[in-house]
Amino acid sequence: TGVISSLQRQLEIQESQLRRIKSEKETLQKKLRERENQLQDLSAKFCSLTEEQEDKEMTVTIEKENCNLRQVVAEQESKLAEQNQLISKLQETVGQLQEEVRTSRYQLHKQWQAQNAVQSQAETLQHQELQTRVALECITSRFERYRSKIIQATFSTPGMKAPQAELTDEEVLEAMQ
Repeated sequence: TGVISSLQRQLEIQESQLRRIKSEKETLQKKLRERENQLQDLSAKFCSLTEEQEDKEMTVTIEKENCNLRQVVAEQESKLAEQNQLISKLQETVGQLQEEVRTSRYQLHKQWQAQNAVQSQAETLQHQELQTRVALECITSRFERYRSKIIQATFSTPGMKAPQAELTDEEVLEAMQ
C-alpha cells in the first residue's frame, strides 16, 4: 500500500509537471503567433510606404526587427522542441508509473488471496486437530476401562495374588496368560 501511494504521488507530480509544460507550450505558441503577426504587420507597413526616404529608413528598421523576430522565433521554436521532448519523456514516465501501480495492485490481490487460502487451511487443520484430540480422549478412556476390567478379571481369579504395585501392560499380559 505504501508503494502504491508513493507511486500515485509520483504520478500526480509528473502529471502536474506535464500540465505546466503543456501550458508553457501553449504560451510559447501564442507568442510565436504574435511575433509572426507583428512580422506580417511590419511587412504590410513596408508595402504601404510611398516615399523613398521613409522606405529606406523603414526598410532598415524592418530588417532589424525582422532579424530580431527571426531570432526570437528560432529561440521559441527551440524551446518548443525542448518542451515537446520533455512532454514525451513525462508521458513515458507516467505510463511506466501507471504500469507499476497496476502490477503492485495485482501482486497485493494475489497475496491477499494466498493469505486467505492459508488462513482457511489453518482453520481446517485446527478443526481436524480438535476432532483428533476428542477421538484420542475417547479411545484413551475406553482403553483404560478395558485395561481395568482385564486387571479385575485376571486378579479376581482364584489362586491369583493381588498386585502390590502399579502394573505395566506387559505384567498384566503375563498374568492374564
